[in-house]
Amino acid sequence: MRAIVQQEIGGPEVLAVVDAPEPRPLPTEVLVRVSAIGLNPLEARLRAGEFPLLGRPPFTLGWDVSGVVEEAMTWRFRPGDEVFGMPLFPRAANAYAERVAAPALHLARKPAALSHVEAAALPIAGLTAWQGLVDLGGVTAGDRVLVHGGGGGVGHVAIQLAKALGAHVITTAGGGKREFAAELGADEVIDYAAVDFAEVVRDVDLVLDTLGGDVPERSLEVLRPGGHLVTAVAEEDVRQAARFAAAGRRFSGIAVDPDPVALRGLVDLVDRGELRVHVQEVFPFERVADAHRMLDAGHLRGKLVLST
Repeated sequence: MRAIVQQEIGGPEVLAVVDAPEPRPLPTEVLVRVSAIGLNPLEARLRAGEFPLLGRPPFTLGWDVSGVVEEAMTWRFRPGDEVFGMPLFPRAANAYAERVAAPALHLARKPAALSHVEAAALPIAGLTAWQGLVDLGGVTAGDRVLVHGGGGGVGHVAIQLAKALGAHVITTAGGGKREFAAELGADEVIDYAAVDFAEVVRDVDLVLDTLGGDVPERSLEVLRPGGHLVTAVAEEDVRQAARFAAAGRRFSGIAVDPDPVALRGLVDLVDRGELRVHVQEVFPFERVADAHRMLDAGHLRGKLVLST
């Protein structure tokens, strides 16, 4: 099979398509013939050596996949089933490849309403939004939710999920992403290039941060007493947590993990027509370096995907 391997830390040019041995599924796992691979900003950071999650090269990046089961060592799926998911995260799933061996519990049946390209773009973004808003944030009908970066991968899913939960959704977005965020259902869209959100937003129950930097700290004043900030960018920060607690608010950092319950919840939203996935561009497998250059540039609308 073909796989994308990097032998050294560096820029997009270190990503090379090579011949590689096909993985073998263990008991409770399936072998998936990959149709599409979702790309995430995290992978560009790992490629560049910003932190050693996968150790030293050589390694193969990637977690978000959608494809067809070829071999099943489990009763949960059968050959021919169309599946998608985020296997093994944060351990290496080696998903930049034409075949992936994955635990069955880390996958779900692909919604009929999504193509493989769209399904591959959903897992990390969707599970991050779900775990931040539902599991950790406990958003319920009538809550006021602020989503930072509403036009991005996590943000565009989070807007739709918060609306499905019955929340009043405020988001920050710039340029053409403002109309995009409004189309997704955001009740208020703040142009961060023209307006300081900290001056115009108040009484928010939950803030979901997808940007990092000084955004969490600046978001403190927009929260109501007892409000909660969840950041999908930073780990738990003891100093920030203490600062928020002193102000009568909560601060949490979230690291996404495989979750079959949440994955099925996302499928249900898709099936009900309450969630769609936006893919800005699809790259053929061989153009992975070009895709990573776009990841490096940032300011994406939705997600980028590799097609095998």
